[in-house]
Amino acid sequence: MAPTQFVPGTSLDTRVEDYLDDKLQSTTDLDSLDELVANVELQRNQLQSQLDDAVRQLDEARRTAGDRQAAILAQIEEFQQLQESIDTREAIAAASDAPDQAIARLQRPMEKLRAVELAQKYLMLVQDVERLRSEARSHLPESPKAALEPYIELKQLASSLKELQGDEMLHLVDYVGHVTESLWSEMKKIMSEDFEAVLKKRGWPKVDPQSQMDDDWIASFEKLIDLQLPEVLHSPGPVSLLPLDAMSKIFASEFRFHFLSDKPTSDPKAVGSRCFPWFIMLAEKWEDFLRDNLGHLLAAKFADTSVAENLLYVDPVSAFITSMLPVLREKVQDVAQKATKSPAFMSNFISQVMTFDENIRSRFGYDGGDPDNGWRGLTTEILDEHFDTWFQAERNFAMERFHTILDSDDARSIDYEYAADGRMKPTYGAVRITDLLRSVTAQYNRLRKVRHKIQFLINIQIDILEEYDSRLRGSLEAYQSMTSTLGRTLHGATKEQLAALEGTGGLESLCKVLGSSDHVLNTLKDWGNEEVSEKVLFFLELWEELQSGPQSRASKNLTGGMSLEQVKDRTSSATGEDGGLFDEMVVAYSLRRKTAQDFLVSALAESHSKAFRSYIHRVQFTTVGDASVLGEPFLPRMLKSGKEFSTNTRSLEDTWELSISPELDEPLHILTRNLEFLVRALSTATYRRVWREALARLQDQLWQEILLRQSFTTFGAAQFLRDGSAIFAVVDRYIPGGSAAMATLHEGMRLLNLPVETEGGDLTLKQASDRVFVDNDAARKVLEELQLESLTPQNARYILQRRVENSEDVEW
Repeated sequence: MAPTQFVPGTSLDTRVEDYLDDKLQSTTDLDSLDELVANVELQRNQLQSQLDDAVRQLDEARRTAGDRQAAILAQIEEFQQLQESIDTREAIAAASDAPDQAIARLQRPMEKLRAVELAQKYLMLVQDVERLRSEARSHLPESPKAALEPYIELKQLASSLKELQGDEMLHLVDYVGHVTESLWSEMKKIMSEDFEAVLKKRGWPKVDPQSQMDDDWIASFEKLIDLQLPEVLHSPGPVSLLPLDAMSKIFASEFRFHFLSDKPTSDPKAVGSRCFPWFIMLAEKWEDFLRDNLGHLLAAKFADTSVAENLLYVDPVSAFITSMLPVLREKVQDVAQKATKSPAFMSNFISQVMTFDENIRSRFGYDGGDPDNGWRGLTTEILDEHFDTWFQAERNFAMERFHTILDSDDARSIDYEYAADGRMKPTYGAVRITDLLRSVTAQYNRLRKVRHKIQFLINIQIDILEEYDSRLRGSLEAYQSMTSTLGRTLHGATKEQLAALEGTGGLESLCKVLGSSDHVLNTLKDWGNEEVSEKVLFFLELWEELQSGPQSRASKNLTGGMSLEQVKDRTSSATGEDGGLFDEMVVAYSLRRKTAQDFLVSALAESHSKAFRSYIHRVQFTTVGDASVLGEPFLPRMLKSGKEFSTNTRSLEDTWELSISPELDEPLHILTRNLEFLVRALSTATYRRVWREALARLQDQLWQEILLRQSFTTFGAAQFLRDGSAIFAVVDRYIPGGSAAMATLHEGMRLLNLPVETEGGDLTLKQASDRVFVDNDAARKVLEELQLESLTPQNARYILQRRVENSEDVEW
């Protein structure tokens, strides 16, 4: 190899220089220079030797790689040749039918071989099944827990076989399943017979209900529970406990003898008077015995399990009832089938079953294993099959009763004895209809299914409310047609109909509608009020059930063809939101009440308008009389006491010597008659509200047609005020303070009665007139001095102009 060339300034030179500097640091180091050169030469020789070895190894590796590549290429060529040979043989085989013939010849032997193998497996499986069954039997009745182990293994085997696919497995699955079921039945039979033998030795049920079970009895009971424990824990639904089934067996036989035979006690109509009481008395008799002896045992057996809180298993009385229900269910189903032929009996029978269900729930705390929703009851089971029949019968009864109420002679008569004075008086028909609605509620408020409740609500109660509302609306329309000129022209009216409206007839007709609609309306509002008694909480709970999950229910039929939207149309458009079940009916009856009240106000106004017509047109207030008859100085004193007028009318009458105008006698009689009649029929609030509007219209009539139209002398103004005081007195007699509704008219009369001359510096007619006509501010000051709060300056000017003394040609 060529020697390495060193270039000055390179890193190698630097390293050599560093090395020499390290080795030759002083002159003394030159003595060892030969030794240093020798070491350097030795290291160079070693490095050269290592380099030569590396070169040789590299050459050897290259030769080895070349040989390996040649071998791989040879293998690739050999593989390609083999692949070509296989492809050739495959093509030849594909073109030949020899393989198919070979397969056909081997098919039958293979099928026989598979059949033999399958038969061998079947045989082994059957042997295992029989072994497990025999093993389970061998442990009974001494050790039910030990018997459960092979039984559970057999049950698991049956379950695993069901998951296998293939028609050839069906008969085996059926066989194993049948063996499993028969084994379980046999195990239960063996253990039950063993327990029944214990019961027989103890003389059950001829034992003292206050006695205690002995150890053998309890031990035998416990064995049956041990056997059934897996079934209880893994059953999808409630099951009856075997030892309670055994104990109730004799009672079930007795029940069949009395109630499922040809005995008189088996009469279907006696189910409520004999069958149900017998069942309840039986449970009551053994209630303490079962709980005292078995309550602790059941609680301990099912402790720390998934059914530790289930009363069907930890409460022996609930377990006893569960064991007795099948025979009672058989009786009830039989009676229900027969009751479908008699609607009256069906109605009574369902009510009896509901009562029985409630007694079982409340008396024994029975929840059917469902603590959240409670026991469905025998009623639900019956109605799942016979609801339509029962509902149609109840609907027919209710509608028949409804129409009987409407057609009764006194249905449209006001019941004045219904409530104390000051309360609204409905008609007899309205009271009976709300009672009918309550009785319908009593028929279905104990139902458990929402769709059943909605049927009663909508197709009976809402139907009745709608039809009655239609009757009330028809009464109002008939009244309107007979009292309006257009209505009489279009529809006509007989003399009898018109005569019925004379006097207070029209008012009575309207009061019937007003009182009836108010009564129904208040009843419906009470049923939707959270503050009412428990009897009407049913409607609140039903409303909440309708509100829950409205979106999911929107696509479902709630009542056999009725969707949520249809329910909303009949009950409340707020279903699923805030509202109440009777919102739509409340709106309808509120409208009917308001319409009747408006008609009543109009009728009063019309009655008063006709009555005051002769007074308005015949009385003249320009008469000149002797001023002394006015009882001076009474008039100024009267004017000052204006604020006390409405509440102290009698004192004014006593000091006023003027008599009432003769033409006012008839109007006062009509006014008194109307006040007397309505005070008996209407509530205090409605009475005041109606009369406030009616008196406001009467005030407008007297204001426009007398006060602002006629001319008044001093005597005429006093006469008008005297007549007004009579009107106010009549009103205040029946409505304390009611004349305040005519306060504006009263103040106008007082202003009209300003004296021409006064003593003591009181305001005279001329002084008031001069100041009122200056401007509005001056007019307001005059009104303030006279304590006239309702009048405006413009009204004051109109009134003062009606005094004859203010005419231009009259000298003061």
